Amino acid sequence: MRLPFFYGWIIIAVTFVTMAIGVNARTAFSLLFPPVLGEFGWDRGVTAGAFSFGFVISAIASPLIGRLMDRLGPRSVMELGTVLMASGLLLAPLTREPWHLYLTIGVLVGAGSICLGYTGQSLYLPNWFHRSRGLAIGLAFAGVGVGSVTLLPWVQLLIDGSGWRAACTAIGLLVLIVLVPINLLLRKRPEDLGLLPDGDAAPSESEEKPRSNVVDPVWAGIDWTLSRAIRTARFWWIAVGYFAGLYIWYAVQVHQTKYLLDIGFSPAVAVWSLGAVSTLGIPGQIFLGHLSDRIGREWVWAIGCIGFAISFAALIALAQVHSLALIYLMVFTQGALGYGLTSVMGAIVVEIFQGKHYGSIFGTIQVSALAGGAVGPLVTGVLHDLTGSYSEAFLIAIAMCALSALAIWRASPRKIRAVAGRLHRIPD
Repeated sequence: MRLPFFYGWIIIAVTFVTMAIGVNARTAFSLLFPPVLGEFGWDRGVTAGAFSFGFVISAIASPLIGRLMDRLGPRSVMELGTVLMASGLLLAPLTREPWHLYLTIGVLVGAGSICLGYTGQSLYLPNWFHRSRGLAIGLAFAGVGVGSVTLLPWVQLLIDGSGWRAACTAIGLLVLIVLVPINLLLRKRPEDLGLLPDGDAAPSESEEKPRSNVVDPVWAGIDWTLSRAIRTARFWWIAVGYFAGLYIWYAVQVHQTKYLLDIGFSPAVAVWSLGAVSTLGIPGQIFLGHLSDRIGREWVWAIGCIGFAISFAALIALAQVHSLALIYLMVFTQGALGYGLTSVMGAIVVEIFQGKHYGSIFGTIQVSALAGGAVGPLVTGVLHDLTGSYSEAFLIAIAMCALSALAIWRASPRKIRAVAGRLHRIPD
């Protein structure tokens, strides 16, 4: 059956909803954390360790998910993630000991989130769009921001009214009821349905063939396996860039609220700032994804890193000058610019290592990214404990912004495949 529009937009819509629910179901741990502490009286480090342990599980699972995507496709991977996440959330109310929390929220929800979140979705989404790849991924990933401003307030209302156990049960049921049926609509690539990327029609013999976006035909002609990819400098430059990118992302996300409270801002301002960042990330991801289709992935990655660097600089300045203008600057640069990193994360890898083993390659690179997400908050917290200040930690984060931008520039996806807005620069 032919649809009046490109099936790829159904893929984007399904991903949008999956990201809105799947990513924020894991993020909801920050809302569950206080009532769990209040009920059991465990140490904060022990309790919060369940969330951190989930990062470890995600890192271990990432290469495995990539291989599964290569072999089975997105429907199997997403349904596996849905079952794992829902199981963890539905079993969490049975918690009586810390290890119960580590098993449910850590192992099951952590493993499920790697399927349903940025990593899993980036394994197949880039196949559906070439000219509009950045815009499409930006639209799909904007679901995270929409979910954060709709799902998380609902979860908080459930916690306040019925307790954290009822909230876990409700989220688990939502994951099952909504995500199981809609993810059956997924396909790995448009060719599986007899379609072409971007919804293009197959050119007739009399028509001129679409212009190739390949800049380096020798590189693009290689059958990239994981073993071949890891022997290239580009693979390791991407790994470094993604490690540093998630380092800065989670370093500020985890510590920002506490830092603003420490330097004298009210809880209302601190909470508003975190929510505003997520809200601004919605248009930011869409716009910067679209912009990357015009100017290139490296430029947008650099813009995101600059946004985070300005955000850290503003936080340092806020310790000396309590200014709402600096708060607005910090929020805007972090949300509208910094969050744009996700819109090109999958595109960068696929444009360098495109092929049937892309999932394995991207999944392995994500181990480095997830390690950065785990190390960033840890190093930032340790440095604060040692120095009594966040200034040194934030300065290191600014240096990591520069490192991340430099690494992706050295990876140079533009030298392998050109984005739509740069096709005119390829010699005939």
